[in-house]
Amino acid sequence: MAGETRRFGLDAATIHKIQDVLSQFPEIEKALLYGSRAKGNYRPGSDIDLSLIAETLTADRLLQLENRLDDLLLPYQFDLNLFHALQNPALIEHIERVGKIFYERAETPDCGVTSS
Repeated sequence: MAGETRRFGLDAATIHKIQDVLSQFPEIEKALLYGSRAKGNYRPGSDIDLSLIAETLTADRLLQLENRLDDLLLPYQFDLNLFHALQNPALIEHIERVGKIFYERAETPDCGVTSS
């Protein structure tokens, strides 16, 4: 479609669908896009690499997330990981260097209440 907004090689509707699924998991603080889509050297069928900042996300909830993303029936594979659980120093460095914020949970306003 002419004039369609694209970011990371994905159209705006696709990005919105993925972000909507991520927003259904309050444990997720951020999702960092890395790999070829973050670097800009992706191909049309490149997978979507996301590292999740979600220290309280359990393995069961991660599986639920993977299933919901799969249910979107997008023509992409998803490669998800939990950033805090990574043990590969090269992958950690890559995500820190090229990672782009793909999703960030909206903070709830504090209603002006302060503790003293």
